[in-house]
Amino acid sequence: MFSLHKSVLLEEAIAYLQLKEDAIIVDCTLGYGGHSSEILKRIPKGHLYAFDQDEEAIQSARKRLEEIAPNFTIIKSNFVHLKEQLEALGVTKVNGILFDLGVSSPQLDEEERGFSFHKDARLDMRMDQSQEKDAKLVVNTYSYEELVSIFRTYGEEKFAPRIARKIVEAREEKKIDSTLELVELIKQSVPEKYRREHHPARKVFQAIRIEVNDELYVFEKALEDALELLTINGRVCVITFHSLEDSICKKIMRKHSELPIEVKHLPIIPEELEPKYHYIKTIQPSKEELEENRRARSAKLRVIERVKE
Repeated sequence: MFSLHKSVLLEEAIAYLQLKEDAIIVDCTLGYGGHSSEILKRIPKGHLYAFDQDEEAIQSARKRLEEIAPNFTIIKSNFVHLKEQLEALGVTKVNGILFDLGVSSPQLDEEERGFSFHKDARLDMRMDQSQEKDAKLVVNTYSYEELVSIFRTYGEEKFAPRIARKIVEAREEKKIDSTLELVELIKQSVPEKYRREHHPARKVFQAIRIEVNDELYVFEKALEDALELLTINGRVCVITFHSLEDSICKKIMRKHSELPIEVKHLPIIPEELEPKYHYIKTIQPSKEELEENRRARSAKLRVIERVKE
């Protein structure tokens, strides 16, 4: 399964983590183990802690990692619980943390998971298959106003009101059960020109997925906790795939790495007001990677380093 998934910005993320052989590293998004396997090869005297909620991904990744080395621990949990889960294992400081916020290719490609707008499946989109809220519940029970808000906020969909109205009207006749049923309603809601330019369901499906998995709140909390967990010279690397995630990442990293506005122009900055973090760089995929992997087209890697306690 993992051979089907190409980790985006793999070499760049590994390089900017600045891995040492005894490093303690956290991969908050294990997936099918693309980044984790490369990390594990480089920390023979260290330890890798990897988070994921998806049992199928965990099983595949575990086999992949076991072929490399035994010095890893997989934590079946949402990374919103990053700090608590690590503390329960006696880990209070780490040398590096990676977030890859993309949905893995196998999750997108498996029809029964309901992530893809190209294949017919039950509306699902849950990262954690044990949770109750899924895409079917959102589509069939959220009010018109709630749907418009989700499509606008999480999908940046300009035809959100028309799509939400069509969904509400359709579900009065019968429940909307499948991905292609929803796709057809979206197609009927937007102008023909819009349908020709790009797949009209892409933004709505993204919005529903974010709502189902509460992705933006989860990421914001986890990133704040990740920064606290870093040792001096430790780094957090975040790979985002759409503007909302990237905006949150940029805002938090800027907040922690810039001087307070009221002291920016002082000739001498008191040491206690100097930022604890230094923003390193924003990296985008190379031309070669974009040609090989179309799912890399919207990716960005942001890197921040802790420089003081």
